[in-house]
Amino acid sequence: MEREILTEDLLERLLAAQTPEDYLAQPDSTTDRSLTDYLAELLREKGLKRADVVRASGINGTVVYDIFKGKSRPGRDHAIMLAVGLGCDLRETQRLLRLAGVSELWPKVRRDAIIIWCIEHGKSRSAIDDELWSRGEATLLPTGRLES
Repeated sequence: MEREILTEDLLERLLAAQTPEDYLAQPDSTTDRSLTDYLAELLREKGLKRADVVRASGINGTVVYDIFKGKSRPGRDHAIMLAVGLGCDLRETQRLLRLAGVSELWPKVRRDAIIIWCIEHGKSRSAIDDELWSRGEATLLPTGRLES
């Protein structure tokens, strides 16, 4: 996958530009990448099939298919589960979340901090849920258990 310029670097360029047009004239200043394009790119890059993502993410196959085809957009937890199912690192996960139109993982939020740590340590979706559950946080895959 082609390495994209960091958002912070683009912001620096934008703030240094004399006019918005000066910034927008740069060929790599903006992107119109869609979530479906990014998901397809990740599949190719990682040598995975959608069935692999379904198994690793824990998301219903029909839901995964609809997201990959652009028929539906994932909620935040499903986007995180997709990223884990795709074997994304933290940067790829944050990009997937942005393209899905949901908030990125934020280390100041307890639950997000646990998820970030798990992603950085290559944990599976079920291992992430175990870490969340053991710390009293909501799991990514709903458990159906009642809170006491």
